Amino acid sequence: MLLALIAQRATPTNLALVEAAPRGVDFRILAPTEALETVGPGDAVLGRLDVLDTLDGVDDGLWALGSLAARGVSTLNRASALMAAHDKLLTARLLLRAGLPHPRTRLLSGGRPLPELDGPVVVKPRFGSWGRDVVRCEDAKALRRHVRELEQRAWFRAHGALVQELVPPRGHDLRVVVAAGTVVGAISRIAKPGEWRTNVALGASRVAVDPPEHACELALRAAAAAGTELLGVDLLPDGSGGYTVLELNGAVEFTAEYALDRDPFAAAAWELSRRALRCPQGPSGRTRPASLRPVEATPLEA
Repeated sequence: MLLALIAQRATPTNLALVEAAPRGVDFRILAPTEALETVGPGDAVLGRLDVLDTLDGVDDGLWALGSLAARGVSTLNRASALMAAHDKLLTARLLLRAGLPHPRTRLLSGGRPLPELDGPVVVKPRFGSWGRDVVRCEDAKALRRHVRELEQRAWFRAHGALVQELVPPRGHDLRVVVAAGTVVGAISRIAKPGEWRTNVALGASRVAVDPPEHACELALRAAAAAGTELLGVDLLPDGSGGYTVLELNGAVEFTAEYALDRDPFAAAAWELSRRALRCPQGPSGRTRPASLRPVEATPLEA
């Protein structure tokens, strides 16, 4: 029985996931077109398709996931779920419907009046990662100036951008990895000096962390709202002991340093295999904290 990881690239995370497959599970990486030719009845697939580097959409391999699901193939991270995680406008809508904390969000497009949001705001692409083209505007004047610059960008002309109220930066955030309804890993990202964004691609460092129960519960609820089986959930501290869901990542990259009480890849592969192939229940997920320690960043992580 085959569990195919559908992706365009053999990233370190994708390779580690298939290498951690439970005994007896044929877990391998396939490109979307390969999957259409290889996957058959009784098999299962996991979608790991990412946003485009051009910031103007999602990998068009999503159509293959839809086709496989239509054939009756058990599909984790369906096309609709990946789109909900990758399109930040859809993310905002589903989190609002689910009653989860999320910054107030409006769609910004050329030729339309600027949305009214009080105080500093953040402007970002609807499709994007790594902190690219994420800009903080302190007031309406700065926002108008930035919109004039954005009107020259192809991704903005195609999809517009999001403008969100700024959650006051506290220099760190929490990324939680959820696999099939289980928290299998977490990390705290620390912004580099002078930087308000916490993206590793922008120089942030990572520190292993034992996430509090209420943060794990929030991440699980966000994953359930999106309908995803493997998801990264980015949480911002709200200053009063709680968290706000900032973004979802349907193609989350993570490393062994995300470990809680066991290897995060083994935990994720077990939970995903059990969900997709109806494997028996077994031990996995979070039971005890990891010690705080600095860890080295990897270039693919956002």
